[in-house]
Amino acid sequence: MFPAVEFSWQGVDEGDERFGRGWAALEGPGALRGHLFFHGGDDSGFVAARPSGTGVTKGREAEARQGAPLAERVAYERYFDDGGAQALRNTRSATKTVTGLLASIAIDKGVLPSVSTPVLPYFPDKLPLAHPDRRKAEITVEDLLTMSSLLECDDQNSFSRGNEERMYIIEDWVKFTLDLPIKGFPGWTAPPGKSKYGRAFSYCTAGATTLGVLLERATRRKTEDFAQETLFGPLGAEPLEWQHLPTGEAMGGGGLGLRSRDLAKLGQLYVSGGIWKGGRIVSEGWIKASLTPHAQIDEVFDYGYLLWLRSFSAPGGPKHATAIMNGTGGNKVIVIPDLDMVVVITTTNYRVKGAHEISEKLLTDYVLAAVEK
Repeated sequence: MFPAVEFSWQGVDEGDERFGRGWAALEGPGALRGHLFFHGGDDSGFVAARPSGTGVTKGREAEARQGAPLAERVAYERYFDDGGAQALRNTRSATKTVTGLLASIAIDKGVLPSVSTPVLPYFPDKLPLAHPDRRKAEITVEDLLTMSSLLECDDQNSFSRGNEERMYIIEDWVKFTLDLPIKGFPGWTAPPGKSKYGRAFSYCTAGATTLGVLLERATRRKTEDFAQETLFGPLGAEPLEWQHLPTGEAMGGGGLGLRSRDLAKLGQLYVSGGIWKGGRIVSEGWIKASLTPHAQIDEVFDYGYLLWLRSFSAPGGPKHATAIMNGTGGNKVIVIPDLDMVVVITTTNYRVKGAHEISEKLLTDYVLAAVEK
C-alpha cells in the first residue's frame, strides 16, 4: 500500500488543468483512489499552490503574487492510510541520505576534516581487527558515502559476509563492519581501476551505519542532538524518531521516522542548492558533489553521496535527471532539479515483489505525465 504520495513543483498552480488529466487514473476503477488535496499554510513550512486562473506560473512574478517561494509549495498531497500528514514514515534506507547531509555539515563546521578523512583513526577501541590488511587504513569517509570501500559487504548478495542481516544479529555493528575481509574481484567483475568513475560499487548498510557512528565521534555529540541543531531544527522538521544500534548510537543506515513533508524538505535542499527559507543549511559545493556520479551501480543507476542517480521520463516525454533517496519497499524521495520538483512516495510494500518499479511507475505515468502534458 501507499501511505502517502506528495510532490512539490516550482511553478504550478492548483488550477493547472494538467493535474486533472495526469492524476485522473488515480480516480479510475481499480486504481489508487485519491483526489487532489491542497493544504493551506501549516507548521510544516510548506503552503499550497493557489489557483490563479492562468495555469502554470513561473518566475518571480508568480512568487510575488502567490505570497510564498515557489519551491516551498505543495502541488499535490494525498494519504492512503489513517496516519495522514502527521504520521512518521519509516522509509528505511531512504534516510541514509541524512547521514550524508550531516557529514557535509560536520565538514563545514570543521569538526570533520574532509571526505578524504580516513575512517580507522576514529575507532581505536575496535582494534585489533579481524582480517588485518593495510588497505583498511586507507578507507575514507568518501568510500562510505559512495558505497565503494573495499570491504566485502554487499546487501544485495545473501552470501556476502557483510550482508546487513548478519550485522543485525550481533551487538557491535561498527566492529562487525571493520572486521570484514577485503573483497576480491574475480575475472567477471571489474575492480575499481577498471570501473566507471574509478570505484567499485556494492550496496553496504554497514558502511553507512559506521559513518553515522564516526560522525558522532567527530562531533563529540549524539547524532540526534547534532542533527536537531544543524539540520532538522532549521528545517522545522518535527517530530521525528531515530532507530538505535544495540550499543546506543543513532542508526545512520536507515529507519529514521519523518513526516512526508519533512522528507520533502530534505529533498528540497538538493533543489535549492542547500538553502531552506533563505538560510543556508548545506554548502552548495556539497549539493553539487552529492548529485555528481561517483560510482556506477548498473546500466541504469549511478551513485552520488548516499543518493541514487538516474533519469526518468513520462511516456513519450523528455528525460529528466533525478537523485533519489531510496528505501526498501519502494520508499522514495525523488529530486528532479530541472523541474525544481521533489516527489515523496512512502509505502509499506516491504515484501512486495517489484516495489521500486511500482513507485517508479507512479512517478513516470502520473507525476511526470501531469507535468509534461
